Amino acid sequence: MDFITLRENPELIAQAAEWFHSKWGVPEEAYLSCMDSYLKKETEYGWYLCLDGDSIVGGLGVIENDFHDRKDLAPNICAVYTEESHRCQGIAGRLLNMAVSDLKRKGISPVYLVTDHTGFYERYGWEFLCMVQGDGEPEMTRMYIHR
Repeated sequence: MDFITLRENPELIAQAAEWFHSKWGVPEEAYLSCMDSYLKKETEYGWYLCLDGDSIVGGLGVIENDFHDRKDLAPNICAVYTEESHRCQGIAGRLLNMAVSDLKRKGISPVYLVTDHTGFYERYGWEFLCMVQGDGEPEMTRMYIHR
């Protein structure tokens, strides 16, 4: 398996946008816009992928805000996903570490993420920070920080 940034393989932009859309239901155009800004170096908030051959089997992105009310907590890891057939192989953890390390090299720290999961992100150095209100969500959700 290969772990890459989208900048290393910009030709995957359409495939990556469609893959993330199929997992999260966010419009492809939203992914394409964020990815295009990253590829044009308008932002250092990147997109990280795990490839098994020509197939994307895991990925995540970094955006300013992952649809929550704490606009001061940025940037945010978003869209973390690993295909079910490839879970429990350390893919998500490796992608998370890759993103955090890449951002730190660029002087961007801390990094945040929102999730309903407990116990998973702590394995990779994330700490629970607070509860946040998701845009249009009735329930509060967990915000984590990686320093």
